[in-house]
Amino acid sequence: MVDLDSEVPPLPPRYRFRDLLLGDQGWQSDDRVQVEFYMNENTFKERLKLFFIKNQRSSLRIRLFNFSLKLLSCLLYIIRVLLDDPTQGLGWSPIIWVNRSLPLWGLQVSVALISLFETLLLSYLSYKGNIWEQILRIPFLLEIINAVPFIITIFWPVLRNLFIPVFLNCWLAKHALENMINDLHRAIQRTQSAMFNQVLILISTLLCLIFTCICGIQHLERAGNRLTLFDSLYFCIVTFSTVGFGDVTPKIWPSKLLVVIMICVALVVLPIQFEQLAYLWMERQKSGGNYSRHRAQTEKHVVLCVSSLKIDLLMDFLNEFYAHPRLQDYYVVILCPTEVDAQVRRVLQIPMWSQRVIYLQGSALKDQDLLRAKMDDAEACFILSSRCEVDRTAADHQTILRAWAVKDFAPNCPLYVQILKPENKFHIKFADHVVCEEEFKYAMLALNCICPATSTLITLLVHTSRGQESQQSPEQWQKMYGRCSGNEVYHINLEESTFFAEYEGKSFTYASFHAHKKFGVCLIGVRKEDNKNILLNPGPRYIMSSTDICFYINITKEENSAFKKQEKHRKNHESKLSYHGASRLPVHSIIASMGTVAIDLQDTGCRTSSGPTLALPSEGGKEGRRPSIAPVLEVADSSSLQTCDLLSDQSEDETTPSDDEASAGLEYAKGYPPYSPYIGSSPTFCHLLHEKVPFCCLRLDKGCQHNYYEDAKAYGFKNKLIIVAAETAGNGLYNFIVPLRAYYRPKKELNPIVLLLDNPLDDLLRCGVTFAANMVVVDKESTMSAEEDYMADAKTIVNVQTLFRLFSSLSIITELTHPANMRFMQFRAKDCYSLALSKLEKKEREKGSNLAFMFRLPFAAGRVFSISMLDTLLYQSFVKDYMISITRLLLGLDTTPGSGFLCSMKITEEDLWIRTYARLYQKLCSSTGDIPIGVYRTESQKLTTSESQISISVEEWEDTKDTKEQISYRSNHRNSTSSDQSDHPLLRRKSMQWARRLSRRVPRHSGKTAEKINQQRMNLYRRSERQELAELVKNRMKHLGLSPAGYDEMNDHQNTLSYILINPSPDTRLELNDIVYLIRPDPLAYVPNTAPSRKDSFCNTVGQDTREETQL
Repeated sequence: MVDLDSEVPPLPPRYRFRDLLLGDQGWQSDDRVQVEFYMNENTFKERLKLFFIKNQRSSLRIRLFNFSLKLLSCLLYIIRVLLDDPTQGLGWSPIIWVNRSLPLWGLQVSVALISLFETLLLSYLSYKGNIWEQILRIPFLLEIINAVPFIITIFWPVLRNLFIPVFLNCWLAKHALENMINDLHRAIQRTQSAMFNQVLILISTLLCLIFTCICGIQHLERAGNRLTLFDSLYFCIVTFSTVGFGDVTPKIWPSKLLVVIMICVALVVLPIQFEQLAYLWMERQKSGGNYSRHRAQTEKHVVLCVSSLKIDLLMDFLNEFYAHPRLQDYYVVILCPTEVDAQVRRVLQIPMWSQRVIYLQGSALKDQDLLRAKMDDAEACFILSSRCEVDRTAADHQTILRAWAVKDFAPNCPLYVQILKPENKFHIKFADHVVCEEEFKYAMLALNCICPATSTLITLLVHTSRGQESQQSPEQWQKMYGRCSGNEVYHINLEESTFFAEYEGKSFTYASFHAHKKFGVCLIGVRKEDNKNILLNPGPRYIMSSTDICFYINITKEENSAFKKQEKHRKNHESKLSYHGASRLPVHSIIASMGTVAIDLQDTGCRTSSGPTLALPSEGGKEGRRPSIAPVLEVADSSSLQTCDLLSDQSEDETTPSDDEASAGLEYAKGYPPYSPYIGSSPTFCHLLHEKVPFCCLRLDKGCQHNYYEDAKAYGFKNKLIIVAAETAGNGLYNFIVPLRAYYRPKKELNPIVLLLDNPLDDLLRCGVTFAANMVVVDKESTMSAEEDYMADAKTIVNVQTLFRLFSSLSIITELTHPANMRFMQFRAKDCYSLALSKLEKKEREKGSNLAFMFRLPFAAGRVFSISMLDTLLYQSFVKDYMISITRLLLGLDTTPGSGFLCSMKITEEDLWIRTYARLYQKLCSSTGDIPIGVYRTESQKLTTSESQISISVEEWEDTKDTKEQISYRSNHRNSTSSDQSDHPLLRRKSMQWARRLSRRVPRHSGKTAEKINQQRMNLYRRSERQELAELVKNRMKHLGLSPAGYDEMNDHQNTLSYILINPSPDTRLELNDIVYLIRPDPLAYVPNTAPSRKDSFCNTVGQDTREETQL
């Protein structure tokens, strides 16, 4: 075995301990060579070049010194002229010889020596092999002309008074100034401004021309008029300005020749300089120049980054941003990579915007452009996506890069980012505020199916308005609707508030009800001082604290309100209050102390989220007694609170499933969705199936091995369908399904959801459009971009109009790209009422309203909305940083433990005993803790009898069905869906009479055949366009093997108008079929820790018969 140690070679002698201590001296005999780099820069020439040319700071000092020398030489020339006596000498001698004193000569010689030495040195350092290129340069020749003669006079004193054109040094000073400015920009590492350089060159050129002409004329006229410098200045100004008084003129031919040369030079040089300046000015106008650093440090500004700026986007931003009083002094800097179009340029030239809006053409990915916008000093940066792009994912990628670039350049600048697709949201999680378009869009569309016109409600809440729209209108609904549209969400600290300070230590529902009763404000939520989460309607168990931030809905914020106390004298008021402060005690204790039960209790059973009822109290012992409502308690009474355990079934019919559900195998469980379609989605407690449905069973129009159904009718759904017509099944649909399957919705009210990716008539009929509750039409991404911007909605509008004509009773909810296209929804060409609304919209727009489109009937009814209307949500968050959070809670996009949710209830005949909105507020707060925030009202329109009695007559008789149809048509002009012939009954009557006269000329058939043909002809004449469409649909359904029984061709619900009243006044009367928007407290917050039995968790009704009587 070989010894391993013997294989290791011995260390060289130099690696001894002594060598380690004394140094490695043995390396001197090594073969290694030490190499020194950049030895060429160590030469004397390179060092001089580094000092005079390459180094920016030293070169700048040299340029400044050279510029000062040239100015000094020009100043010495002026001094010599002022000290000279032009009367000496005769003939041409004053032009050749001058009187130069010895000290002045000495200064000029010194300046000449220094200038010549510097010129020769710089020529040597910049020499590159061609000496003639250095010699024939104009600055070098001028230097030789001005410096060499003075050096010659040193050796030849006789020539000391020889005239030397020193004034030509002004051109050398101009050249040194240009080089100095270039070195200055390099030294301070700032972007060179081409406009500044061009202006500098123009001014210096003009000054040099004038100075040269002044000095030349003055010197040449020494042999003529003997002008002074001031006379020469006067002559040059008059001549160059083309005034030409003629009082001062040159007398000798050299002077005249100089004037001609100078004018020719000016005519050639100055236009070129002006042309370059004008070109740079135009380019500067296109690019926008720079935002002043001084203004950025003294004034506040925000930056708006967009990929393309459209006039609608710009006006929406400016109107909403400057609607807040404290933002009037802010500047808006727009950073856009495209050139500003003509329409935007015209708007930015309006004095109202020209002083506050600055347009910069540039990219947010360039630090140079971010520096121009002074992004590091900005108060905020808004980054908006281009929703009109064909590839919306690519648009999101551009937005993400812009956000990253801004965050990298200005880490402390707050970011407000708009993103299109939810799967891209997690890339910009660092932004201060993010609005995802598809999240909000699908959530609003889903809630529109549960709570009608939720999109209109949210849109009105996030728009800034004073509530003065249409206050001079003769129609009452427009006045109420316009006034209530001014309600917005505001916040205030409770201890600083006049509205809520007195409710410290009381329950939330008590504070909300009494604040609305006393001040007309609607308290909807709170936020604790030590918690960032906002709680919408935390319920009656929440006790108000002095440090709470209160969120309320009102026309204006409390700081802008004036309070006037009104004394209300009530008869025998003190005698009625026999027990002071009684509401602080539990109700059953109060009634026990009174010894009697004197209150008719309302039904406090658990109500469904979509349709709770407020039943009339039963008459106890007194006949004809006025119905009463229990008071809202200051402190929640655990025995009287309704506490429903939503983790278990909520109703008896849900506890015991029906035979149909058992046979269908529909078993639901409450829980969180197991899969999230994208990162950043908020988990929501939902109804889930126990087992995952196979993918093949999701096809409604094709059978599979599990079922053989091929249309919606065959499934036998108990509830009406919700049809979603979309282009693709994107991740955003998750936010549409979750609100419709939320845990607080009873199982028996879950609507089947049908996704329709293509919508020809056959597919519509198969998916059950004839018995659908709602049809949601999502704007298709492929049509969002068009050559003409507003044509992006053309396909959607025409398709929806077709659905509206074929299925007039179908509730269609449509999303559009441009809000201006809402006027084409349910379009009727000859509708007088729609034309009147169009004129009203124009008047409101002229008055400066931000909500001019709000009176369009489809928008007011919640049938159409545009996601671009929610852009104001991002703009408002700059002033109200809580608006995005509140909107997400209302739409169900976020779920916070203890926070309520948005739902609705319908006012039926059994609920009309409540009478007013204030009594409804008290009823809800005292029973279930719900907070009402608005009313959705539907009204029918009727015209005068004289207008409604026009009918169609054919041979003095008419069909009863047609008569009803015509009366229905005439009772509402704006809801006519008939053709042009049916729109004018008189024309239709004349045409039928003409057809009847023609028929009389035709030979009559005999007997029953003629009568039958005549009857068929009359039926065709009398058939309206709607009947023709109905026949078309029915025939198509028969062809597909579908039963036409569910198709109601004459059921037209379009002769009504609907609108929203946000936070109406307490004395507003309730009407039949009103839908009240509610913020219901979180039921899970009241679930006890120990799971009770199903019977006990259904509803806690202890103490129902122990409430104090309060009559309103």
